[in-house]
Amino acid sequence: MKDLAGQSGLQNAVVVNTCAVTAEAVRKARQDIRKLRKANPDARLIVTGCAAQTEPETFASMDEVDAVIGNTEKMQSATWNTLAADFIGETEALQVDDIMSVTETAGHLIDGFGTRSRAYVQVQNGCDHRCTFCIIPFGRGNSRSVPAGVVVDQIKRLVDKGFNEVVLTGVDLTSWGADLPAAPRLGDLVMRILKLVPDLPRLRISSIDSIEVDPNLMEAIATEPRLMPHLHLSLQHGDDMILKRMKRRHLRDDAIAFCQEARALRPEMTFGADIIAGFPTETDAMFDNARALVHECDLTWLHVFPYSARPGTPAARMPAVNGKVIKARAAELRAVGQKQVQKHLEAQIGKTHQVLMESTTMGRTAQFAEVVFDEPQVEGSIVTATIKTVTDNRLSV
Repeated sequence: MKDLAGQSGLQNAVVVNTCAVTAEAVRKARQDIRKLRKANPDARLIVTGCAAQTEPETFASMDEVDAVIGNTEKMQSATWNTLAADFIGETEALQVDDIMSVTETAGHLIDGFGTRSRAYVQVQNGCDHRCTFCIIPFGRGNSRSVPAGVVVDQIKRLVDKGFNEVVLTGVDLTSWGADLPAAPRLGDLVMRILKLVPDLPRLRISSIDSIEVDPNLMEAIATEPRLMPHLHLSLQHGDDMILKRMKRRHLRDDAIAFCQEARALRPEMTFGADIIAGFPTETDAMFDNARALVHECDLTWLHVFPYSARPGTPAARMPAVNGKVIKARAAELRAVGQKQVQKHLEAQIGKTHQVLMESTTMGRTAQFAEVVFDEPQVEGSIVTATIKTVTDNRLSV
């Protein structure tokens, strides 16, 4: 977006890319917009992203906002050219089309995003599933995939630019390929990348749905050391009845079995997970099952979400859990997660890791734990280091 806005000649503008995953995210976006307007009284303020896509009128009605553009429009140069031209005179305040009509993904690939050490490549967008709590399909549209050849060419360019780690990202990453000829799977893509880009030191996968993992991805976990031993799982809960009411595609035993199988193939594998606390109808016993799953799957990095009703979703019409109970359960899950992190970090003392430097003094292990260095290192390099201590959720050498 920054590149497209710059190419259009748009100047003195603030662009807010919103999130819609929770009501809190939308509230915070509105709060930030008000702050940004006060700090930039003369700038043009443009709002985009998932919340702008799912509830455009919410932002268009704010006095602080000059324009609202959808998730498709934000990646089109014509949109920014129009904004640059219109801002000279009267702007078209609302440019948000039907996201469900979008069928293309490959048009907005980027040549590197984030730090100098790690690049993110979006290989998939949208979601065909309709979990009862989730608004995201209405912000991102249906699932669509970037062809493997385009992905491989992109990663080759990134490696040529000096990136030592590439992260594959998507809204529903394990659905990659379903809309492509011959319906390849994510494991096929991973194997192809590792084969055709032999100079790529590290390939990482972002959040996946464990029930959709294919045999080739399991094979890659078992045999490919360049595939990082860290997976973030979209588990959401650990109680079967809640999982059914969420309209998830797995049960608790499926999650446990996957983690056990992946660890048997790759003993150093670590897992993160998304877990929702206080989903409608959640009893104390159901919450106990969610908490127990953290130990049964031996999860390390938890993303805990207090349940947040999204208007228009089926879950928003289900019997709600008391807000204070939701907050308390989320805090309890985070405390359990913190103990799991501490256990993992302490187990690394004395071990030697390959650390990708994100700055001159901080890097990450293959399992994504932060490592702090006393002596400056080369940003973006991979350094061999033996862990000595653990301080403030970080490893030290």
